[in-house]
Amino acid sequence: MSLRSWLFVPGNRPERFEKALAAGADAVIVDLEDAVPLAGKITARAQVREWLAGEAAAGNIPIYVRINAVTTDWFADDVRALAALPRVAGLVVPKAEDAATLIAAATGAHDALRIVPLIESARAFGGLDAIAASPRVERLMFGTIDFQLDIGIEGDGDELLYFRSQLTLASRLAGIGAPVDGVTTVFDDADVIEQEARRARRLGFRGKLCIHPKQIAAVHAAFAWRDDDIAWARRVVAAAEASGGAAVALDGKMVDAPVLAKAREILVSLPG
Repeated sequence: MSLRSWLFVPGNRPERFEKALAAGADAVIVDLEDAVPLAGKITARAQVREWLAGEAAAGNIPIYVRINAVTTDWFADDVRALAALPRVAGLVVPKAEDAATLIAAATGAHDALRIVPLIESARAFGGLDAIAASPRVERLMFGTIDFQLDIGIEGDGDELLYFRSQLTLASRLAGIGAPVDGVTTVFDDADVIEQEARRARRLGFRGKLCIHPKQIAAVHAAFAWRDDDIAWARRVVAAAEASGGAAVALDGKMVDAPVLAKAREILVSLPG
């Protein structure tokens, strides 16, 4: 399943865990980092571990945990407590800047655990290829807000175009999943959310971080194929099949191998 929406839920709010799973997101990220105050880190970790080892075990929605950064006192204990739990699909590693950190995050991990580096600093982009190629890395996430602060950029649009493109390229070269874009801070304006998600999609991203359940529908709409895209794909495939392998034109344009591949990609992604 394509993971379009990744919904954060605070790790110190166990009463929200099941609600997050029921919100309709493709994946849930239980957050032990930014969402949890310093004094609550240990308690939150224990609550998350208890839930993942018990009530959440029977579910089928992927659950990821954003652990604390490697530079904190909680990183090693987060990994020790969570990496071996089968219900944890992956660990989101904040402030990821080198492969060594990601290898450390997989210490004692179960066989299927995936690592998702959160790219949030200039140093991370300096080592991007090594990060993307690190063992167990499933895909990259862009921590746009922290990155803007780190590098002194103001703005989330064209100002970050170069960096978003780098994430797409590095992911492709490493053979991992397409990257996931950062959050939209607005959660009550569906048009803004969908526009920002569509921008990310045009740049090769295939998912987006969400901070509120209200954002999910708009994100899904942005990553869905439009009716005219689907109709075009069906016409392309039909024309190619009818040609028996001969060169064929459609709407005044040649249907060559890349065009046919794109049409098939659209049709394969449709539900059912």
